[in-house]
Amino acid sequence: MTDTDTASSTAPGRAGDGLRIALGVGGLIAVVLGLLIMFFPVKSGAVAMQLVAAVMSAYALVVGAVYIGTSIFSKTLGGWARTGHILLGVLYLVGGVVMLVNLGATAAVLTLFLSFTVGALWIFEAVVAFSLVKTSRNKAWTVISGIISLLAGLALLLSPLLGAVTLWLLLGVSMVVLGAVQVVRALRTPAAA
Repeated sequence: MTDTDTASSTAPGRAGDGLRIALGVGGLIAVVLGLLIMFFPVKSGAVAMQLVAAVMSAYALVVGAVYIGTSIFSKTLGGWARTGHILLGVLYLVGGVVMLVNLGATAAVLTLFLSFTVGALWIFEAVVAFSLVKTSRNKAWTVISGIISLLAGLALLLSPLLGAVTLWLLLGVSMVVLGAVQVVRALRTPAAA
């Protein structure tokens, strides 16, 4: 065998080992994050939402700067378009600064917004399920699905913070379970020779 034959025959083995390592490390990270969520749901949720709020504020600052820069350096924008870009850029900058200064409040507003959005989507999903009962092959499961979606959506709309914490806990549990499955897969996959 030549050197190229040897290299090409060991490349799939190395790729398999890399996949095992990626599965194992990814699974361990998921388990650790899931446990943190499960044991510290409020604290971990607050940190996560503050990170999201910080990213959104940074995004607003960048977009604001781009709008203002576009209005200044563009040769094709007319007077009203240039004024609109400047105003929009200033609004984005102000919004970004306000969000950045008040990360906690921004995180709380985002949490409520997400809870209301998911709740409304689940209610809409229930309406769709109920509208499909006549044409469904399995009417019982369609009705059950609609009732569960409706109740879950109403629960989120009526108690958005408790609903957000519950969803966060469910995410933590699923991360632990799926992470453990990944670790087992990584350990059970045979090593390349």
